[in-house]
Amino acid sequence: MSTKQQTLKAPISFSGKGLHTGVRVNMTINPADANTGIVFRRIDIEGQPIIPALCDHVVDTSRGTTIEFGGHRVHTIEHVMSALWTLGVDNAVIDIDAEETPILDGSARAYAEAITSTGLVDQDAERSFYHVTEKMVYTIPEKGVAIILYPDDEFAVSVHVDYNSKVIGNQYATFVPGDNYAEKIAPCRTFVFLHEIEPLIKMNLIKGGDLDNAIVVVENPVPDEQLEHLKKIFNKPDIEIKSGYLSNLELRCSNELARHKLLDLLGDFALLGVRIKGRVWATRPGHFANTEFMKQLKHAIRKAGEKPRFTYDCRKPALYDINDIRRMLPHRPPFLLVDRIFYCDKTDVAGIKNVTMNEPFFVGHFPNEPVMPGVLIVEAMAQCSGILVLNSVPDPENYSTYFMKIDSVKFKHKVVPGDTLQFEIHLLEPIRRGVAVVEGKAFVGEKLACEAVMMAQVVKNKSK
Repeated sequence: MSTKQQTLKAPISFSGKGLHTGVRVNMTINPADANTGIVFRRIDIEGQPIIPALCDHVVDTSRGTTIEFGGHRVHTIEHVMSALWTLGVDNAVIDIDAEETPILDGSARAYAEAITSTGLVDQDAERSFYHVTEKMVYTIPEKGVAIILYPDDEFAVSVHVDYNSKVIGNQYATFVPGDNYAEKIAPCRTFVFLHEIEPLIKMNLIKGGDLDNAIVVVENPVPDEQLEHLKKIFNKPDIEIKSGYLSNLELRCSNELARHKLLDLLGDFALLGVRIKGRVWATRPGHFANTEFMKQLKHAIRKAGEKPRFTYDCRKPALYDINDIRRMLPHRPPFLLVDRIFYCDKTDVAGIKNVTMNEPFFVGHFPNEPVMPGVLIVEAMAQCSGILVLNSVPDPENYSTYFMKIDSVKFKHKVVPGDTLQFEIHLLEPIRRGVAVVEGKAFVGEKLACEAVMMAQVVKNKSK
């Protein structure tokens, strides 16, 4: 799998009806800039609101995955998400003129064919991966549902379905590195049991469902009057039942139903927003379990993200000591707030400040209960980001960095004399025209003390 983010080479378009709404819909998947993610844009609504395809925004999983943001929804996104994410699309803006994606033939085959024929392009940004480090489990015992995520170097999925059905039986499906998703998984269609159809209709669902976009499983003999009723529901006078499936259906593969559950799981897992390096074992997965597990995983990632990524060892020589920092930054004591830099590459920098009672600001800032001012913690992170940015030019002593914007500042732990602040700065996107956008975090031990997103500009100093 590529380590670079990817998007489509050109837009691709689809038209059809929504499975549950029955409404005719037009949908175009457009290439998007790096770090956009996959987002839906409701072009039928004034202002064309954006709905990010993330598990945080899942609001309904009744026979499909629905997301909502800002009061606007998109239904049944799992098939297109499955095809885009699994085939390598990290960034896309999906224009849609109704509230539900087109169901097409009930699979992701048309999406996969269009994506592979159009092709992808690498972007100037690295992909984000979540490396699973310990076993994670999600279960719904009363329904026999279990999803287990194990550590692994690559992403792989095994799915087992057993609905106590004499027609379906036990089915298994797998997706491992090197598998051809477009041929193996994408053509597999959604399915429903015959006894579920009437309740779904009463729930105002499957208005666009028919025998051309779903497999109907028939467990028990069907009386003639019920068969006549089904002919009216589907407007097909030649309906018949053979081998446990309605309308003399031919399966595309012997385990098509398990493969479709795998297709759905891949689409729902895409809502994590980062790619997983881990191995999944799922028994009787469904949209609710899939998306709830992703919410739990995202929470775990956020918690893990609040711990330092770099390990500081005071016994090792500094990458940049205070004299090196003085040569790079125009700041001087008492406003030089970084003591040493111990890590730096093209996208990350990590530095240290030892907070002592001798700091001049403690004279007037809570002198009886000394606390380091939050604005100075942000300033220290900005100075670290300046080192990261200036490290990209051959003569950093001739440049300065200036704040343009600070967003999402949060103070989570007070900093007092005796603390050692560890700063970690990550470049969020490539530097363009001297403008850098970075995420900064300040830690005391393993506790996150402050975080912020900062924008700064690199400016060449005026010659004297």
